[in-house]
Amino acid sequence: MAPQDLKRKLAAILSADVKGYSRLIGEDEIGTVRTLNSYKELMFGLIGQRRGRVVDAPGDNVLAEFASVVDAVGCAVDIQKELAVKNAALPETRRMEFRIGVNLGDVIEENDKLFGDGINIAARLEGLADAGGVCISGTAFDQVRNKLGLGYEFLGEKTVKNIAEPVRVYRVLTEPDLAGNVIGERKAGHGIPEPPRAPEAKLPLPDKPSIAVLPFVTMSDDPKDEFFSDGITEDIITVLAKSPHLFVIARTSTFTYKGKPTDVKRVSEDLGVRYVLEGSVRRSGQRVRITAQLIDAVTGYHLWAEHYDRDIGDIFAIQDEIALKVMRTVHVKLPTWDSAGETGRGPGNLEAYLKALEGRQRWHRFAPQENALARKLFEQAIALDPNFAAAYEGLAFTHVADAWFFGTSESPKESARLAVELGEKALTLDETSAVAHAHLGHFYAYARRFDEAIEEVEKALALDQNSPEILLMAASVMYLSGRAEEAIPLWYKLLRLDPLALGWHLVGLAATYRLAGRYEEAFESAKKGVELDPRNPMAYIILATSCILTGREREARAAGAELLKINPRFSVQRYAEALPTKDRSKVDEMIDALRRAGLK
Repeated sequence: MAPQDLKRKLAAILSADVKGYSRLIGEDEIGTVRTLNSYKELMFGLIGQRRGRVVDAPGDNVLAEFASVVDAVGCAVDIQKELAVKNAALPETRRMEFRIGVNLGDVIEENDKLFGDGINIAARLEGLADAGGVCISGTAFDQVRNKLGLGYEFLGEKTVKNIAEPVRVYRVLTEPDLAGNVIGERKAGHGIPEPPRAPEAKLPLPDKPSIAVLPFVTMSDDPKDEFFSDGITEDIITVLAKSPHLFVIARTSTFTYKGKPTDVKRVSEDLGVRYVLEGSVRRSGQRVRITAQLIDAVTGYHLWAEHYDRDIGDIFAIQDEIALKVMRTVHVKLPTWDSAGETGRGPGNLEAYLKALEGRQRWHRFAPQENALARKLFEQAIALDPNFAAAYEGLAFTHVADAWFFGTSESPKESARLAVELGEKALTLDETSAVAHAHLGHFYAYARRFDEAIEEVEKALALDQNSPEILLMAASVMYLSGRAEEAIPLWYKLLRLDPLALGWHLVGLAATYRLAGRYEEAFESAKKGVELDPRNPMAYIILATSCILTGREREARAAGAELLKINPRFSVQRYAEALPTKDRSKVDEMIDALRRAGLK
């Protein structure tokens, strides 16, 4: 058939397969085939109900086309809901969970078969979906965003196999309280996020060697290995930040470049650093290959490049080798430790470390359902290695998030008690850890044990004033404990170390200004915070309060209305009761301001 005879059309494509099918078939071939046939029959029926057509269904795969993206995404959600009911009746080891990807794209039709990138992208999205979950492309999202009672989480622009351009990827969220929400977007409009520029056109270079560690690229065939490469990146950042002789940009800023082609000179200008470290990770069984290269972004010179082919059990040594090579190259005085064994970072059980890495990735997605999954993973890590301090800290943060960020805790007081208990356990396992002291101080503050909170963050700052994480914990504890003026310079230092996470930190600074009685400065910071992070509900809470306190009632009511769009269930009283602020007169002030802004 000549090219001009091929029929091209725009179609919504649904691609599905079974997670772990090889294991299921290996354990019980006959039972698995019976279950698969039953599930496929259900899927075919739902596809027909949504006016779709099954194009192909070999093995555990199902490929279908729809004329409407709304029908395709709606069908995907219907399938997962129905299969979840069926799976609930099966033993956990025999459950058959499908992953589904949906794409809107150009396809070629020949003899009722479909070909082309539109199909390939749907298949790649399927591989990015969780078991029992749905991922959709940016082209599909643009059509369904406001047409279904669903929420979405932007996962970034992903480079997928055999597709020239990165693909915008969104996870579909089916929880009723997330309907209409889009988590993770930084810009309004079509939703293509770009790394935001810092307020200044060009940040000045610090007076000591400065470095940004970009997210290491996952080269493995399994997209689930992404959490592994993210964890390696974060751990290298942590090791480098321990040196008082380096200026190291925070994870939250460098990860805005994840999944995007980057220009190191642009990175240097955005972040105000001289050096950029980038690399890749390929994991295969018990082997791992890591490549890393250090670039002088000012001159464009590649200062060094290395690759490491090792057993996966050597991962901590590799991370330290990379960090030490960086420090030697930029002529930094070396710290006293020079091996993973001396840093005390690694758990005794590698599987526990991997569980904790995945838990950390889930927690960073900052959504209620991800927080619940993170908790399970941290609990599994602790079961595998009861002496793994970082897993206890991660588990504690899931309780904090439940009570004060998502409002999903039945008892914030009990959540605070659990967080403190876990934080104290972590510190007993790693008493020299500055981060563990900072985390425990944070947990004490949420439990309203303010004197102990201050004591812990002061210990953390005495050990390390270079860590963005410690600065964030310390600034939060200081202002919650009634020492707002002391928190302000910590926020400013954090803003320089984490220049692309300005929105969140400016909101923290605004809250601190409010508690300090500096209302005009609170308003200005909150307003900038909203501009940079328009999906952050805390930004609108602080902005509405600051507007009332500065006589801007009309703007306060507008901020209150935006808050209710993001969180229709927001309650002033419930929020105030959970807020761990030492000066309760400031809480009363906030309650009055929020009610005057039209909130209940």
